[in-house]
Amino acid sequence: MSQFFQVHPDNPQPRLIRQAVEILKSGGVIVYPTDSSYALGCLIGDKTAVERIRRLRRLDEKHNFTLVCRDLSEIGVFAKVDTAAFRLIKSHTPGPYTFILNATREVPRMLMHPKRRTIGIRIPANPVALALLEQLGAPLMSTSLILPGEELPMSDPYEMRQILEHQVDLIIDGGFGGMAASTVISLADGEPEVIREGCGDPEPFLNPA
Repeated sequence: MSQFFQVHPDNPQPRLIRQAVEILKSGGVIVYPTDSSYALGCLIGDKTAVERIRRLRRLDEKHNFTLVCRDLSEIGVFAKVDTAAFRLIKSHTPGPYTFILNATREVPRMLMHPKRRTIGIRIPANPVALALLEQLGAPLMSTSLILPGEELPMSDPYEMRQILEHQVDLIIDGGFGGMAASTVISLADGEPEVIREGCGDPEPFLNPA
């Protein structure tokens, strides 16, 4: 049975954040809030946890996972970022955007697009997510909490508790969540391309300055 932490959405309790990180480090799968919607997360490179998330969401091998990072310097470890891409990302993060970039060798193969060697990267503007990342000191491997057969992410932590209590190790209740996933922007080929419109405004990437 999963644990259920009620965390203050603006001032997350350090004790609960530390406990959440311990669960992650022991191989756990967690549900946590971001600035777009709730997400499933685990440690980068944890094959067992990744497979649990794949089964829960019924994802195939082609699904692109996202690395949720705490800052721009962390992105540079896992993705190849040229000057133009850096400026675009810097001006729109933290925020509800996922950027598709060419991956470096630091990224485990199981997290990359199998043919293109790309990885999704984001920096969320959510105090709970950022506190987790800061305490963990590493990115979270993540995907939106959208159940099989559904089009929208789950948003009610108590409903998550009812449905997922035997499938995840921790649910972090940071308040009612958003109903849209992040906006996905590909920078893998140089010019920005809007792959998915979500809760982030796509307009700056349709007509970049």
